[in-house]
Amino acid sequence: MNAADVNAWFVREVLPLEAGLIRFLSRRWRNQKDVEDLLQDVYMRVYEAAQKEMPHPVRPFVFTVARNLLINRSRREHVVAIQSVADVDLLNVFDEEPGPERNVMAREELVRLQEALDQLPPRAREAVILRKIEGLSRREIAERMGIAEQTVNRHLTDGMYALAELLWGKP
Repeated sequence: MNAADVNAWFVREVLPLEAGLIRFLSRRWRNQKDVEDLLQDVYMRVYEAAQKEMPHPVRPFVFTVARNLLINRSRREHVVAIQSVADVDLLNVFDEEPGPERNVMAREELVRLQEALDQLPPRAREAVILRKIEGLSRREIAERMGIAEQTVNRHLTDGMYALAELLWGKP
């Protein structure tokens, strides 16, 4: 492929997807300041792939690239929001990830985790979500909840023990 053909293809096929792609990234990435950078990374990866071989169909390919980019970034940050993984089926695109049985098992685990979180006392649930899902420090949690850090530690300890018992039973 020559550069002119790839450029024309990119303008004609990929750029019209920008509004939907921004919505997709914004709904799934908690730091909205990163969305423009993520968009540029998606564009870069799609363009590089097109230089080797034009992807067809375009839309599923672009959104799969975006999804994989979000997964890679989430893994690097060691924080994965439950909501960002729970609605993978809304993509309605083909990917080469593990089969449907593994997706079903992962979704069932997420449902079990959400049900267990819902059974925690409200303050413990809030502390666990802020720490383990949103990645806040104990100090930030204390400020947000209006309590002492020592109380945050107690809520986290109680919440994590309760979660372990709800998910796996007593050892």
